[in-house]
Amino acid sequence: MPRFDNAVLEGIRLTRWYAREHVILCLLPAFLIAGAMAVYINQGAIMRLLGPAAPKPIAFSVASVSGSLLAVCSCTVLPLFGGIYKRGAGLGAATAFLYSGPAINVMAVVVTGKVLGAEIGIARALGAIVFALVIGTVMHLIYRKEEAERASANARGFGGGEAEKPLSVTVAFFGLMVGILIFANWAAADSEAWMQIHAWKWQITALLAAGLGALLIWRWNWPPGQVAILAGAVAVAAFLVPSVPELAFVIGVAGVMMIAASRVEDREWAAQTWDFTKQIMPLLLVGVFVAGFALGRPGHEGIIPSAWVAAAVGDNSLSSTAIAAVIGALMYFSTLTEVPIVEALMGAGMGKGPALALLLAGPALSLPNLLVIRTVLGTEKTLVYCALVVVMSTNSGVIYGNFF
Repeated sequence: MPRFDNAVLEGIRLTRWYAREHVILCLLPAFLIAGAMAVYINQGAIMRLLGPAAPKPIAFSVASVSGSLLAVCSCTVLPLFGGIYKRGAGLGAATAFLYSGPAINVMAVVVTGKVLGAEIGIARALGAIVFALVIGTVMHLIYRKEEAERASANARGFGGGEAEKPLSVTVAFFGLMVGILIFANWAAADSEAWMQIHAWKWQITALLAAGLGALLIWRWNWPPGQVAILAGAVAVAAFLVPSVPELAFVIGVAGVMMIAASRVEDREWAAQTWDFTKQIMPLLLVGVFVAGFALGRPGHEGIIPSAWVAAAVGDNSLSSTAIAAVIGALMYFSTLTEVPIVEALMGAGMGKGPALALLLAGPALSLPNLLVIRTVLGTEKTLVYCALVVVMSTNSGVIYGNFF
């Protein structure tokens, strides 16, 4: 059957593209950061700001803002979400962070307004901010009893004396790693200022990596000779193969983990990073393949014909908007790709309501994303989280499509 064979190939092609474009530059640094969160972040600070007993306005605001600053895709945010949740963040704050990371993406909102119109860009921005706060609040309220028990257990299990390094050093450590994650994945976009940064992305990434190396020598007491050898290997790879910067990036990440694993003080960082990788990576790859098989890559078809999708979301009715939200919840979008996809669908007759629903649900959810969330939260909480995103996206799309 030609369509089935092509769908299998689309699944393979999407998985291969995902592995090349997202595993190296997105997930490897995200796993590093998540592993470091589980080891180096003071649990008391997490409990005070994001824990189940923390004041909800503060917890949800901090989670939403910190998530939105990352501007990552629905898969890259997963190790970071797992890291803060494992470290003691409350369910409400953790899910607010989980949604806000990929959904409240400033550049994606700007591009949406420029390509699809200011009206839908503003609607997307407001909807995403409200969603993060509402989802966090509802998840907290539904599971408040369970969260109270978890907070009590964390309080009993938490002892003082974890903060071995000053707050400023810890902030600089994570700030440098997050900066490397952001600039290594800085995508091209139709914006002069954005493109100027894009032209210098690897130079900025290299400066941040040099700063991280200096910090590890200064405050983590890493041997300067080992760090210098690693820096030299990265520089040689970047010089010899400038067209493949991912090679230098892989050498840098692997080198950091090898040094960490060789040191008693930092061995747990390498162990936690490997644990996150084993837990998340296989499910992501399986989920990406299934998403490619079902819906294909952007601009290509999977087992479900794109004409069916366009016909199903051709008006602003409740059913069309709900279908768009469900499709968005299952399909994988990398950062900024949702905008040209929605533009093409609107050109094929998609209504404004379904378009907004897809923009609100798509970047924050995907089948690979849901498979991994289930391993962290369990089936019930994952279904509730997914249902909240889909229902709220549907309602927002219906209101927008019919009244604006």
